[in-house]
Parts: sequence; structure tokens; C-alpha cells
Amino acid sequence: MRHSVRRSVLAVLVAAGIAVAATGCAKSEKGGATASGAKLVASGKLTVCTHLPYEPFQYKDDSGKIVGFDIDLMDLVAKKLGVKQAVVDTPFEGIKSGQDLNTGKCDVAAAGMTINPERQAVMDFSTPYFDADQALLVRAGQKYDSLGALKGKKLGTQASTTGEDYGNKHAKENGYTTVSFKDLAALQQALATKQVDAAIDDLPVMATYVKHNPGKFEVSTQFRTGEQYGYAVKKGGNPKLLKAINDVIAQAHKDGTYDKIYAKWIGGKPGATS
Repeated sequence: MRHSVRRSVLAVLVAAGIAVAATGCAKSEKGGATASGAKLVASGKLTVCTHLPYEPFQYKDDSGKIVGFDIDLMDLVAKKLGVKQAVVDTPFEGIKSGQDLNTGKCDVAAAGMTINPERQAVMDFSTPYFDADQALLVRAGQKYDSLGALKGKKLGTQASTTGEDYGNKHAKENGYTTVSFKDLAALQQALATKQVDAAIDDLPVMATYVKHNPGKFEVSTQFRTGEQYGYAVKKGGNPKLLKAINDVIAQAHKDGTYDKIYAKWIGGKPGATS
């Protein structure tokens, strides 16, 4: 009996050891690192957090595929790392707070995100890759060409964005009320259905909306805020990935790839004025 008990115990321990080993292997397969030493939350993938839609930076085309300016640049980063890009659509609040990076939801945040001190405190940003001022979008024929012209009116904003910050900052002095919407599509729809009198957001996305809706909307004015977009990784947690992103941005500028991506999604040349 003792020998059989011992054999039974041994079998249990061996089985448990196998289970632990299997669990350990499974855990290691969830993440990984590239030859350059960049850490990835999923082996063989560059997992990118973004918030849809934000055309022309990231949105779904007619076939349902996620495309855009940021997607093309992140494809270049993935190629450099020898992996494929995997996009995760997630609320912008979790992106800008650094939570999605800290919890391992993604490796990099690429969401047309402005670099500012508040965000720099919770994540590490790449070198700037895009200049983006704010713009006021109105229905065609409306004479709201300044924030002051909106006295007694409603200004639509997108939640958790620098456009919303700018709109809120100047609301009291100009006598308008701000109304927040969860994403860009909801904001633009609110303007179209006259829930608000004007909307504020980054110039490229508002200009793209006008292009898709000729004769219905117009950008009535721009606000030179000096904002710049950056890609972000976990604070202090992935210097090799950050270096790879910066190297890709620099190389894309050097070899003309950036200009081609810019022309494809924005139109014209970087730095050109309309």
C-alpha cells in the first residue's frame, strides 16, 4: 500500500509539474520581444491602441478594414520589428491616461494624440510626427467665424481631447456653452442634426469631413495652438520600442515615405498652407 501511495503521490506531483511547466510556457507565449529588444504584449504582433473613428488618421473603410495615416506609419514600425500590426479600438480616455499601456492592452498608443505635459507625465512619447491646430466646423452659410460669434450658442466638443480643453477654457469669456460627445462621429453628427451650432476639433479631421460633405459644412476659422501629435509607449517600460518608433519616423522623413503617406491621407505637402 505504501508503495502504491508513493507511486500515486509521485504521479500527482509529476502531473502537477507538467501542468506548471505548461502554464509557464503558455504565459511566455503571450508576450515576447523582438530582435531589437523591444517588448511586445503579444508574440509576433505590434498591438496598437487607437480610438475609432478619427479620419484620416484611423477609421474603417467601406470594406471594414482599419486604415489611415497612423495605421500606415505603425505598419512601418511593425515591419522594422519583424512583426504584424494588430489594432485595438478602445475609448480615448484609457489611451490618454496611460491605463491601456500600463495594463498591457497594447504596446503603443497611436490615436492622433497631442503631446502635452499631462500626458507626458503618464506615458513616454515619440518625437512629434504631425502638426495639428484646432478648427471650428460649422454648417454651410452660418456666420460663426470666431468663438466670440458663438455667444449664447452651443459648441460641440469631443470628450477628453485638447479641442475640448480649448473650447472649455474660452467658454466663459465668449458666452457659449460646451456640449461633450464621446467620439468624433457623434460630434459631427450632432452638428449635422443641429444639436450644436458649431464644433471644435483638430483641423485635419474637420477638413476631411468637409471634403466628404461638399457644400454642407465649412471650417470657418482655425486656432493656432501649436499642437503636435506623438505616439506613446508605457512610461519607463519600453525604451527599445520607443527608439524603433523614433527611428522609423526619422527614416520616413529622410527617404520621402512620410511625404507620400501625408499626400495620401492629408493631401499636399507637410507644412504647406492653404
